[in-house]
Amino acid sequence: MTDISFNGIRAFVFDVDGILTNGGIFADNEGNLFRTFDAKDAFGMRMASMQGYKLGVITGGRSISIVKRMKVCGVEQEDVYLGSRDKIKDFNDFCRRHSLAPEEVMYFGDDLPDIPVIRACGVGVCPCDAVQEAKDAADYVSPYPGGHLCVRDTIEKVLKPKGEWNLDVDTYEQRF
Repeated sequence: MTDISFNGIRAFVFDVDGILTNGGIFADNEGNLFRTFDAKDAFGMRMASMQGYKLGVITGGRSISIVKRMKVCGVEQEDVYLGSRDKIKDFNDFCRRHSLAPEEVMYFGDDLPDIPVIRACGVGVCPCDAVQEAKDAADYVSPYPGGHLCVRDTIEKVLKPKGEWNLDVDTYEQRF
């Protein structure tokens, strides 16, 4: 990895399992799936949203619970791509709908289906426990694992140098 510039980033797009979660999925006898999300990662997403950054999710997961969880993190329902099997297609759609160049988007992924987007975006990010192929493709490998501050760590690296890591309690109360 060389020096990475986070200056031109205007949007963050996330995989779910292995990024916003630790990749573990609980299943009950009826086939319902349950994931655990880190509250600090979610707060980082909210901070980015409050600063005007666009947020998106592209996941192979199909659970409506993902949409509901992402809403409280600042991700609009139309920016949650469930059941994605062609993540670059969905990434390009996200960019088109928000008039973003791929270089303006930071993408978080941890496995083989994420690699095309990691390579196409402005800054590709992986957690430290990503598969090696994804780490090799990434611009930045967080020292934190998926579901445990990888997202928060990296969002802070974008917002803090710009003076955008400030909590406006009134906006926070209104939005969340």
